[in-house]
Amino acid sequence: MRPLVLAGVDGSECAAAAADWAAREAALRGVPLRLLHASARFPGTTVPRPALERLHQIGVQLTQRTVEDLAARHPDLAVEGGQADEPPVDALLGAARDAGLLVVGTRGTGGFEELAVGSVALRMAAAAPCPVVLVPRPGAYADGAPATRRTGRIVLGFDAHRPVGEAAGFAFSAAEARGARLRVVQAWGLPAESVSSRTLVVTEEDRATWEDQEVLELSDALRPWREKYPGVSAATDLMLLHPAEALLNASRNADLLVVGRRTEPAAAEGRLGPVTHAVLHHARCPVAVVPHGG
Repeated sequence: MRPLVLAGVDGSECAAAAADWAAREAALRGVPLRLLHASARFPGTTVPRPALERLHQIGVQLTQRTVEDLAARHPDLAVEGGQADEPPVDALLGAARDAGLLVVGTRGTGGFEELAVGSVALRMAAAAPCPVVLVPRPGAYADGAPATRRTGRIVLGFDAHRPVGEAAGFAFSAAEARGARLRVVQAWGLPAESVSSRTLVVTEEDRATWEDQEVLELSDALRPWREKYPGVSAATDLMLLHPAEALLNASRNADLLVVGRRTEPAAAEGRLGPVTHAVLHHARCPVAVVPHGG
């Protein structure tokens, strides 16, 4: 049996968008969808039992309404709901052990309006044992662009010098399932020897030579996935930019941006690199963060 898709719900617009995205993804994968609501935490140590019971019941009702709505819109999808009395981070991390994908909104009901990514979403991206998709809240962009859209394009952030097979496999598989085009983006920089006290200008010939070398390395590194997914149209895009800037530019016309996240056994709370951190806060589409051990 293929692992299910898990989505966190909390009553926010962002979580509703995430649940809707998760339902479409579960239908594509042909797996069940599980919705999980976790009780909010309150400052202090004592909360009256009647209040806790009422909050629990509100969570159950919210989850059940969401289950019924998604089941009505996706009649062939098996949808179930669950309620956890643990804090959201603990509940989602525990449930993600049995999931093939975790989907969360970039922010929930807490925090302040201008917050791009909430603490729960960041923790999921940094520490979940399975791939995580972070879905932006509706109205997240000042120019009115929808938070989720269907452009028929998926973007993969890739480095031919340190290829991440898990992220590449996720992106190629997602493109195949959707019949989408895949754009593989690699940022690169001029080699160190191009800058010295004796070399003040980089010639076009040298730049072209270095770029050709990068193109060949990128093509060689992608060959295993091109062969495994022959039906996927995968174009490469080499950008002489900082990696975060290259990926953020590419996210403007994408349905999904896929990046890797190296697992850190010594850091139980997880860790996000600077590029992934920047992408999560500023990408113009949902972002998939795929853990890997390399």
